[in-house]
Amino acid sequence: MKRYLVFILLSFQGLWAQVQFETKVSKNTLGLNERLRVDFVMNIDGDNFSEPSFEGFRVIAGPSQQVSQSWINGRSSFEKIYSYYLIPNHKGSLVIKQATIEYNGQVYKTAPVRVNVTNAIEQPKDPNDISVSVDNNLYLVADISKTNPYVNEPITVVYKLYFSYNIGITNFRELGKPKYNDFWSQNIDVKQLVPEEGMFKGEKFRYVVLKKTVLYPQKSGKLTIEPLSLDIDVQLPTNRRNMFGQMLIKEDSKRVSAGAKTIAVKALPEAGKPADFSGAVGHFDFRVTPSKTELKNGESLDLVVSVAGKGNLKLFTLPKPVVPNALEMYDAVHNEQVNTPLSGMAGKISDSYTIIPQYKGEYPIKPLQFSYFDLNSGSYKTISSKEIIVKVLDGPMPTNAIASNSGVQKNQVVANEQFKYVKLETALEPIVQNDFFGSKLFYSLLLIPFGLLPIIVLAKKKKEAIDGDVVGNRIKRNNRLAKKYLSEAKKQINNKEPFYVALEKAMHNFLKAKLHIETSEMSKDNIKEILLSKNANPEAVNEFIALTENCEIARYAPSSSATIQKDYEKAVSIISDLEKQLS
Repeated sequence: MKRYLVFILLSFQGLWAQVQFETKVSKNTLGLNERLRVDFVMNIDGDNFSEPSFEGFRVIAGPSQQVSQSWINGRSSFEKIYSYYLIPNHKGSLVIKQATIEYNGQVYKTAPVRVNVTNAIEQPKDPNDISVSVDNNLYLVADISKTNPYVNEPITVVYKLYFSYNIGITNFRELGKPKYNDFWSQNIDVKQLVPEEGMFKGEKFRYVVLKKTVLYPQKSGKLTIEPLSLDIDVQLPTNRRNMFGQMLIKEDSKRVSAGAKTIAVKALPEAGKPADFSGAVGHFDFRVTPSKTELKNGESLDLVVSVAGKGNLKLFTLPKPVVPNALEMYDAVHNEQVNTPLSGMAGKISDSYTIIPQYKGEYPIKPLQFSYFDLNSGSYKTISSKEIIVKVLDGPMPTNAIASNSGVQKNQVVANEQFKYVKLETALEPIVQNDFFGSKLFYSLLLIPFGLLPIIVLAKKKKEAIDGDVVGNRIKRNNRLAKKYLSEAKKQINNKEPFYVALEKAMHNFLKAKLHIETSEMSKDNIKEILLSKNANPEAVNEFIALTENCEIARYAPSSSATIQKDYEKAVSIISDLEKQLS
């Protein structure tokens, strides 16, 4: 009877000892300027921990790992925690997605946790701390050259970061890039951030120019430029000093924004607007230039229509020339030689047309007109080109020529041998086709399924045999994981902590594949005993165990890139040696 009672109690204990893996947060509601601690807690020693993407947050610390194990009244308890510190990027309802671990061949996931982010809150200060505040010493400003331009008139936006002499800046990150809806925009590269001195709010400040942009409004009305936002790491002096009398510096971070800007754009005046106006705004010179005006039969000329000057050169179209029927004109080749400094676009654009004459004679190309809105005078201006006469010195004569009322001949061309290139030989197909039923294709398609049946049966049996091999599948999976994490370690060779985490996982999965053991059996003595029993080299075994122990220590101890590279090469060498000895 006692034996049955013990069996029942052990069964219930197995039911109670369930795997627990959950996400815990320090608070479910926080301000935009507060930090959030996230703990992933498990009651088993799970492998291959995979963190979520933390979308909507920025990781400022972590992961840090804590492991605790205790015995109380004959019962053991185990807990492993992966901790992160986050700061939200924006307000709203944010979700911390699922993390995953592996244990005994199964994958376990945490439940998603929702966190509500509100406006920034005022945090309590230490009354004994009289250090400099960042609030009145750091500003992000957007300087706009003009707030009421015409449509297609250039304006500039220069983003400046002002900071006082009391603080230092170590780093900054863009959170929200400004959007220029209904503007044509061109960013100007800022090659070097050079601090300068300037007056701001009546006081002397230092400032750096972060960003320069040229904008061309594309419609009239009130247009909004969305703000640029930055996260800035600063150094603040305190009233405390170290043992040598030097002032202690406090690290802090500040989120600043340039604020949204509204531009009141004026429409171009309707009074005096030419019929051929295509949207050009600025000051321009217009030319129509032929490469030559006299040519022989078979020769061609290039007609270049160009506009040069200062204005919205990339935002309008050039007028197209009209030529007589006897001149064959091909599509234009567009060319732009435009620079965009802070003052706006300047340079030259052109359309080049290739023209080939068909017959002997003289042919006029009518004058072209180009209209633009001049910002200096506030009025429309029109430039006209001269008429161009193209003389074709020789070649075939047109079949019929009729003089127009203006005295200019217009040639009516009757093409000879119009149908010279029409294909004379044909390849006709019969209208009545053979029936599909009873054809060779019909019987082939009918018999193919019967031929595939044996192949499907054999493939199914082979798949069932592979799925039934639990041990073999576990070995293959661990082999894949070992290679995966070894490759991940190589990628993270410049990042100490992720490198050693991946290297440790690679070595654990290698042992699980080669020794056919589980995580619960991976003690140092047990690993050593099994490896030696499989005739592994004792020196290689000791080096493997030593490197495994070093991975945990090295994650938190200072180490150089040379040490990390050496540990990686050592791991590859040891795994390669054991692979040969255990095969």
